[in-house]
Amino acid sequence: MAKVRIIARIDVKGPNVIKGVHLEGLKVVGDPNEISQRYYAEGIDELLYMDTVASLYGRNSLLDVVRHTSKGVFVPIIVGGGIRSVDDARDALRSGAEKVAVNTAAIHEPELLSAIAQRFGSQCITLSIEAKQRSQNKWEAYTENGRERTGLDVIEWAKKGVSLGAGEILLTSVDQEGTRKGFDTDLVRAVSSAVNVPVIASGGFGNTDDFIKVVKEGGANAVAIADVFHFKRISISDVRQSALQHNIEVRKP
Repeated sequence: MAKVRIIARIDVKGPNVIKGVHLEGLKVVGDPNEISQRYYAEGIDELLYMDTVASLYGRNSLLDVVRHTSKGVFVPIIVGGGIRSVDDARDALRSGAEKVAVNTAAIHEPELLSAIAQRFGSQCITLSIEAKQRSQNKWEAYTENGRERTGLDVIEWAKKGVSLGAGEILLTSVDQEGTRKGFDTDLVRAVSSAVNVPVIASGGFGNTDDFIKVVKEGGANAVAIADVFHFKRISISDVRQSALQHNIEVRKP
């Protein structure tokens, strides 16, 4: 198994990094470039930039931020929010991103996944899924930061997205996001066992035990963490040391 990646999730609204609970009630954290530089210095494996209002306003204002970040931060960057076309994906990749994460546009036009994969390769496209639990072992995919229902079953959508060319899945539990109460391990396990591409678990990290559980029990290939890193409750090295102590292979900086 490949090394488990520790990813810093940076949600951006306009010029600011923000953080919410259940993807709502947003609180300003700071400047995205300063925050990304700190994470790079501390040994992060990847950065995940999400434009939280891009789909809402039909724009992507992140590219300047990514351009600036990529000049001094030399780890892979994933960009999501407002990727609606092959051209948008191209612009993000040209700005310094290694991968683009697509949610809303893929739900409205699934063929977009194939078009991006054919142009740039599956390794460049991450299918972003915002999931809310509907009943036991049933989750529905949402858009617009967990506000808009799609009627799509998360497991079926994940399988379809991969069949269309997605090389990775970013799986955010809207129910757990921002709560610091742990990941929806059942959700992560259900998706990771249904697809043959890496799954990034996002939403709910509260302590290092949550990381261990979602990797060992959920089968996550990567874990996206925001709140505890932003507010310096836990360091990247704390997560790495805990993983190594539990025989989880992670990159040694």
